Amino acid sequence: MVEKKIILGIDPGTNLLGYGVIEVQGNKLIYVGMGEIKLGMYENHGDKLQAIYRRISELIEGFKANIVSVEAPFYGKNAQSMLKLGRAQGVAIAAALGKGLKVYEYEPRKIKQSIVGNGGASKEQVAKMLESILGQKLEAKSLDATDGLAAAVCHQFQFAPKEFGTPKGKSASGWKAFLSNNPDRLK
Repeated sequence: MVEKKIILGIDPGTNLLGYGVIEVQGNKLIYVGMGEIKLGMYENHGDKLQAIYRRISELIEGFKANIVSVEAPFYGKNAQSMLKLGRAQGVAIAAALGKGLKVYEYEPRKIKQSIVGNGGASKEQVAKMLESILGQKLEAKSLDATDGLAAAVCHQFQFAPKEFGTPKGKSASGWKAFLSNNPDRLK
């Protein structure tokens, strides 16, 4: 029996962390859930990090996720904020790695490009396109939750292993012949 492919997408944050979960059934993406982890109640940054680790671990177990896709922090002007955001992302990744899962990271522009076709799309545009992709109305609590969901969907769109080698029935006598049989290898 083939194990279900369940992807947990994470939009890291130090006050609000968004997440979304999809299940992949063949070529179909099934919406499983999304939400947010509220961290504003913690004054101490260490307590926030501990809460992120604990909740991500619980989400992985609860949804039986076997892949984690994380949005990479964008580069801001405030170094202190970037450091805190990087720590939040690192702790979320550590929770997934601690469960033995593979973790994939995608830049925000890559996620938007995958979902909307435009790396500069707004969060609202991403949320609307997710409804179309998943075929249902999403009752998002926040755009951070839909960003987490977008990270999960992006992974499925981006991670399509390509077969390496020559197409069936063709042989390559050398590198030039291999490339002419496989023009997509140059992209």
